[in-house]
Amino acid sequence: MRQWVSLVGFVLLAFVAGFVGSRFLPGDWYAGLAKPSFNPPNSVFAPVWSVLYLLMGIAAWRAWRQRGIDAATGLWLAQLAFNAAWSWLFFGRHLLAVALVEIVVLLALIVATTVAFFRRDRAAGWLMVPYVAWVSFATLLNAALWQLNPAA
Repeated sequence: MRQWVSLVGFVLLAFVAGFVGSRFLPGDWYAGLAKPSFNPPNSVFAPVWSVLYLLMGIAAWRAWRQRGIDAATGLWLAQLAFNAAWSWLFFGRHLLAVALVEIVVLLALIVATTVAFFRRDRAAGWLMVPYVAWVSFATLLNAALWQLNPAA
């Protein structure tokens, strides 16, 4: 039973980061930005992020089961904080350039977390790969939005 409770705890913690980020919605400001051709429709983001938060929670739980709280879980917690902060910078404060720097740091933290998870549990590492891919895409999207809207 303890294993299931801890799994739920890790998944909930991941969704807390998502909840914090969701407090800053795109709104009219975002709708008014020039968008690159590869910008997905807004309806894509919530389902994708829901799956990613679930996967990263399961990944962290699997890694934690191997060695408990260690540097890998510390990296995971750090990337969660950066994950939540990006929405505040981008959608809340409209700081595209600052958000771009922040998401590059976030991506580096996610990659480091993924590598650390692979060393503990291969499945945990693989569960993080879609997150790496999506945030890589989001980094390109952030850069394109900043380039197309330098005064935003």
